[in-house]
Amino acid sequence: MTQTNKNIFYIMMIFAMAGWGASWVNAKVLSSYINEYELIFFRNIFTLLTLTPILIFAKKYFYINKKSLFLAFLASLVMIAYMKCYFLGTKFGTASLGGALVTTLIPINTFLIMAIFFNKKIQKKDFLALGVGAIGVLTILQVWSFNFEQVFTIYNAYFLAGSLLWAILTIISSRSTKTSPMVFTFYMYVITTFLVVIFFLDFKAINYQSFDWIFWVNILILSVISTTFATTVYFIGIEKLGANEVSSFVFLVPFFAILFSVIFLKEHISLSIILGTVMTIYAVKILNNIKVFKK
Repeated sequence: MTQTNKNIFYIMMIFAMAGWGASWVNAKVLSSYINEYELIFFRNIFTLLTLTPILIFAKKYFYINKKSLFLAFLASLVMIAYMKCYFLGTKFGTASLGGALVTTLIPINTFLIMAIFFNKKIQKKDFLALGVGAIGVLTILQVWSFNFEQVFTIYNAYFLAGSLLWAILTIISSRSTKTSPMVFTFYMYVITTFLVVIFFLDFKAINYQSFDWIFWVNILILSVISTTFATTVYFIGIEKLGANEVSSFVFLVPFFAILFSVIFLKEHISLSIILGTVMTIYAVKILNNIKVFKK
């Protein structure tokens, strides 16, 4: 990849991370129209409609082996639980808090799970990073205010559970072999949609009359931009540039979530959220040996 192509791709990565950050705002807006299972259904339908031609054009096709298909089924179960936490957390809490807390805590939780259950070696720098990350999370939760009614809220519980579930989802997905990550994601969305339709969705209860242009704009951004576009660009980035270089862009997600929450939802951003987010991002940088600036 030439330097010019790299620069173009870097710009696309920034837009992709902006899409992921915007998804928290989209969920907050959509929570006044539909419930969590309806959100999963509408998002997945538009995602599958836009992801299918991309798979065909990229010649990924739809082959998946039995092991990966089983893992996609497990991932779908975790995805449904995560989306419930993601939706209810933003509904009762704020998009800025969810975007800051969950996106920075996911890689830390992933590291901890790998260390505890998969014998991942912990180095001295990792203990430092985990300590900084823990303080950062506590700062985001404003535990230092000693206002425990504010700390132990239902939406904080949803956000913490969501970060743990996505870490589990990440580990399950990583176990898939001989299958393109994009194809694995496609089947995960297909299975998730079928499970939601069969067990959780009541089409008659959906209030279609309330679906105005605000609803459609947010559901399309959530599915087409935040999911199809962002996920595709991210996976291509891993193939072309490597996981380590692409991972550095993920640091932009919480800041975009905070920025869009201020602009579109008029949310007040406390200093504790900003400081805590910076600390957890620094912890993730150490844990994953990510170099943000390169010569």
